[in-house]
Amino acid sequence: MTTENDRKGRVLAAVDREFENALERLLTLVKIPSISTDPAHARNCRQAADWLTDLLTDLGFVAKTHETDGHPVVVGHSGGAHQRMLFYGHYDVQPADPLDLWVRPPFEADIIDAPYGKAIHGRGASDDKGQFMTFLEACRAWKQATGTLPEGLVVMLEGEEECGSISLAPFLEEHQDMLRADLALVCDTGLHASRQPAIMTSLRGLLSEEITITGPAIDLHSGLYGGLAVNPLRVLSSVLASLHDKANRVMIPGFYRDVRPTDHTRVETWEMLNFDTGRFLGKVGLAAPVNEEGFSALEALWSRPTCEINGMTGGYTGDGFKTVLPSQASAKISFRLVADQDPDHLRERFRAFVMTQIPSDCTVNFTAYAGEKACTMDTTSPLFEASLEELNEEWQALPVMTGSGGSIPVTTMFREILGMNSLLTGFSRGDDAIHSPNEKYSLDNFRKGIRSWARILSRAEELETL
Repeated sequence: MTTENDRKGRVLAAVDREFENALERLLTLVKIPSISTDPAHARNCRQAADWLTDLLTDLGFVAKTHETDGHPVVVGHSGGAHQRMLFYGHYDVQPADPLDLWVRPPFEADIIDAPYGKAIHGRGASDDKGQFMTFLEACRAWKQATGTLPEGLVVMLEGEEECGSISLAPFLEEHQDMLRADLALVCDTGLHASRQPAIMTSLRGLLSEEITITGPAIDLHSGLYGGLAVNPLRVLSSVLASLHDKANRVMIPGFYRDVRPTDHTRVETWEMLNFDTGRFLGKVGLAAPVNEEGFSALEALWSRPTCEINGMTGGYTGDGFKTVLPSQASAKISFRLVADQDPDHLRERFRAFVMTQIPSDCTVNFTAYAGEKACTMDTTSPLFEASLEELNEEWQALPVMTGSGGSIPVTTMFREILGMNSLLTGFSRGDDAIHSPNEKYSLDNFRKGIRSWARILSRAEELETL
């Protein structure tokens, strides 16, 4: 054991010595505007992928930029007779709009003062470039301290997570032998309440649909046709208003058919976290929760399904006023799903629900987007307990096992295609503003994140099975 502790100490010392260089590498990566959903930035996604392939190669991985029908996937292997761990991250980022709300340009990667200390400012600083770079820099420190990389390690970095990971499932299917390992590691999550390290044990699934209702063949003058001709915006508004009842339950028939009650022990554990709903909402200027009645805030966020309206368009929305009845009206609607809910079944139920409300003079078109099942992790893996111990040691705060209201579709793909369980831990803060203007990532969290992965890698080396 002394030898292992000595090795861990050497690796942690290497992390601290190399930190300023690690920060410069992260700043360089954040400056690349790898926006996957915008075709105008395809070359930037390629640039980021090639940059990462070069970085992995420099570290000693056998690395390659793999082509897909979309953006490239970067894969690196450390070598060894048996693949023990697959680490996953994504180099693509969300669009930076609206640009006028950024206090500094989103791809300049500045160091700014935050309420908790220095932070990296820029799109992707937290989601997910700063996060996955904690792992790669831990590998660098390991190499510097020991002369070799951890054996049996695979790194996979994709470029389409922010636009649905469309090419990832076919890539996993095609390259199963190259990617399959004993356990997947994912760093795309955060601290609990921005202060406690956490391992995420459940993720909600995601179902997304766009509906477009068409009425008249052209936009109509509201003075000549108003009150007589059907207005698609009114029809759409009625459909959307019917999705929930006064208790905030989703009214689509069969929506709750496969929803299981949350395990009582898990609910008790969550209650011990003393989640402050008022503070959570207060950070974004709100005060009153509107979750499904009869459930606590954490149950609503982590173990109950939802239906949300994400966007509506129709008619004239520019400056001034234009009195028209629009020909079309559209809405984007997403559902967060929990264990056992089938996205294909719910998509059918949602469409049937909408169709019953469309008048004879209107037609409706549906566009399918995401359809991912929820994912629950097997926490009996020995590395889970070891990781909790190491996170406690590094952060000097009791780690917790949490759920997530969000979705990380790759975890379901790993389970269903590669037969792999996933360990998810990350180091973002709740106020990192991911997907929003002025995204940032704490320098201290970046450093401690690197040290955390160095510790977890050290414990993994000691375990016969993960």
